[in-house]
Amino acid sequence: MSENIQRSHNVSNIMYHFVCPTKYRKIVIDEEVDEVLKGTCLAIQDRYDIFFLEIGTDKDHVHFLVQSVPALSPSEIIETIKSITAKRIFKECPKVKKKLWGGNFWSAGFYVSTVSEHGNEKVIANYVKRQGDEYSKMYRADYIGGYRAFVD
Repeated sequence: MSENIQRSHNVSNIMYHFVCPTKYRKIVIDEEVDEVLKGTCLAIQDRYDIFFLEIGTDKDHVHFLVQSVPALSPSEIIETIKSITAKRIFKECPKVKKKLWGGNFWSAGFYVSTVSEHGNEKVIANYVKRQGDEYSKMYRADYIGGYRAFVD
């Protein structure tokens, strides 16, 4: 789970829940794309102050539970994630580019909300982790922050 991030002039624990749909909500995320996406996100962590606490994929969208620093806005964070992951997916999974005419992997829009360290981080992490799990969708229980979340 999250930990405080210490920099020379601040200590922070800022988390965001992002939801990014694929272009045209096309069903293009399979096991291969999922693997490339998650591997690319780990590489992003090595170069940027963006840390992935959970990544959950479904067939036409992805949930990210991300921790970052105050110097990066939510728009800068998701722009970095979407740009780098799209390039890598198109390079390593050329079949995806054929399904998405127009050259974009991600839709222009996204959803973002902040996540409280002491509030519902575990609930959202569990929700993000279980994306695409058909069996666990039977156990959806509550709406939290405008989206449906899993409750243990």
